[in-house]
Amino acid sequence: MTLRGRGLASTVVGVGRDPRTLDEARGRGVIDRATTDMAEGVAEADVVVVCTPVSRIAVDVRRAAEAAPKTALITDAGSTKRRIVEEVEQSPRAADQFVAAHPLAGSERSGSAFARADLFRDRVCVLTPSARTPASRLRAARAFWSALGCRILEMSPAQHDEVVAYTSHLPHATAASLASAVPADWLPLAAGAFRDGSRVAGADTELWTAVFRENRGPLMTAIGSFQDRLATLKYALMNDDEDAIRRWWADARARRAQFEALQPPES
Repeated sequence: MTLRGRGLASTVVGVGRDPRTLDEARGRGVIDRATTDMAEGVAEADVVVVCTPVSRIAVDVRRAAEAAPKTALITDAGSTKRRIVEEVEQSPRAADQFVAAHPLAGSERSGSAFARADLFRDRVCVLTPSARTPASRLRAARAFWSALGCRILEMSPAQHDEVVAYTSHLPHATAASLASAVPADWLPLAAGAFRDGSRVAGADTELWTAVFRENRGPLMTAIGSFQDRLATLKYALMNDDEDAIRRWWADARARRAQFEALQPPES
């Protein structure tokens, strides 16, 4: 929708497995053409964006590279990067065309019914080039994601996976833990804090199962840090230590304020 709305593409081709889902996207004006045949879909592409689950992205990038013009940029939207980059680079042709990307946008909802043309505006997109990434492809990826409205950051695939284990994957894990910790018959007493804290637990199960498995090492480290913070509170409660509880909350409040200060102004 952003490509169409900003006049950045003459034709947007949707490639997927389910003809009904593709028909919905076309009916909503998200795409111009649809196909379940990847080779057909990317045959004349200038840019290919792979948005499949992280467990499949590397395979799909390599398949796209075999069928797309050699001049095409191939990028992705996966929330893990290290293994994807390593597997893509086993194919010299794919390595020459691929720039790994992670746009930090979206919500717990999926499908064209929840698509928005302003989804990427002022959002960070992390590019994770490797030593094998051609400079010309990296420039093209910067230009593409910037044209969608993103602010670009760059880091290594391994550093990306370590960071997002804390900033994205851990929040999803804690949201799911919160959602399942509250007994169902107590939900009538749940209000805003439960709603906000558990919101992303409504995301797709298969997607997040794949993400957790892909990034399990960094995520386990992040979970350990989170458990330490909870243990600090638990110990303070056991000892009825008012000052410790106050410090614990004040530290969290200050970190939240830092996050808020980094957010772009509302338009």
